[in-house]
Amino acid sequence: MTDLVRQEVATAAHTIVVKVGTRVLTGADGLLNRQRVETLAEELHALMETGRKVVLVTSGAVGAGMGQLKLTKRPANLAQLQAVAAVGQSHLVEAYDRGLRPHGRHAAQLLLTAHDLDDRTAYLNVRNTIRALFEFGALPIINENDTVSVDELQTTFGDNDRLAAMVTNLIRAPLLVLLSDVDGLYDGDPADRGSKLISTVKRLDESVIKLARAPIAGVSKGGMASKLEAARIATTAGENVIIANGRTPGVLAQIAAGDVVGTLFLAQGQALRSFKRWIGFTARPRGVLLLDDGAREAVEKKGKSLLAAGIVDATGAFKQGDIVSLADAAGCEFARGLTNYPLDDVLRIKGLKTDAIAGVLGRCPYHEVIHRDNMALTREAL
Repeated sequence: MTDLVRQEVATAAHTIVVKVGTRVLTGADGLLNRQRVETLAEELHALMETGRKVVLVTSGAVGAGMGQLKLTKRPANLAQLQAVAAVGQSHLVEAYDRGLRPHGRHAAQLLLTAHDLDDRTAYLNVRNTIRALFEFGALPIINENDTVSVDELQTTFGDNDRLAAMVTNLIRAPLLVLLSDVDGLYDGDPADRGSKLISTVKRLDESVIKLARAPIAGVSKGGMASKLEAARIATTAGENVIIANGRTPGVLAQIAAGDVVGTLFLAQGQALRSFKRWIGFTARPRGVLLLDDGAREAVEKKGKSLLAAGIVDATGAFKQGDIVSLADAAGCEFARGLTNYPLDDVLRIKGLKTDAIAGVLGRCPYHEVIHRDNMALTREAL
């Protein structure tokens, strides 16, 4: 079954980011199902044959490593977990390559850390590499570099769902497909027979987010909550998202045909420029600016720059040119931007009118603390 909205989304999707979760690629024992990986590779090739550019963000390295090392339980020790991922990553990509090779295509591995997308130059280099791989007809296969990413150093993306959303923004892909082990977002517990699949989400607000359930303990780090956060990031930037069951045969072909499959999250507003996507959804903020209600309204609803007069407080360790979060009085972030002033100066000029800045700092190099051109809303204005 198709509908006009799905057909429009499919037709506009000249570039698609596909993210596949661990539970799709592994069996009940948590080990990698190589046949399933190769089948997915076949489907990805078929999608590329339609003329679309495709990027795959894949989980499964730990499951693959467990199989190679004959482990029956996921290690709890960080070093061992990273070692298992290191063993499994090559086998995971090889399985994809085996499915692509008969069609003359190649699997191209890109292992990323948050720092690679946090730095603007590295961010652009990753994008250029992906574009070059498109020219060669190869399939870029992206995963977090688990062997060097650790939570303690704050260098992880959190999960591959968020990474997939960041890659979607990186290459401005009109469609992000999140393949899970469920059919999509339900209005209740998916295990409850009375729960119904939600076909389309026009606005991803708090009522939708509350439908997410905590992830089941096991080999997966994701869950519906992380998928909804990925959908929020991508749709706020102006792209569409579909959550669907990756174990359904031919699911990617169905999506490409505009069939009603899974849950479609519609883009919110116009697509953001690449620079604002990096500011709002990729680079990590170095501090927080707390704004009064008037400043929030001016920034969020009137499209104004941020002036010192609207700043109530500032925290962090940021310098001029760093990205900072803009938060309301309750501490809820609603935007991010490049600051024209370092933390010490912001603390001295907060609450002041622009014409008073020079009297405090001895100079007034910028009228705005953050110019509108260097700012991006991170949540839809209410």
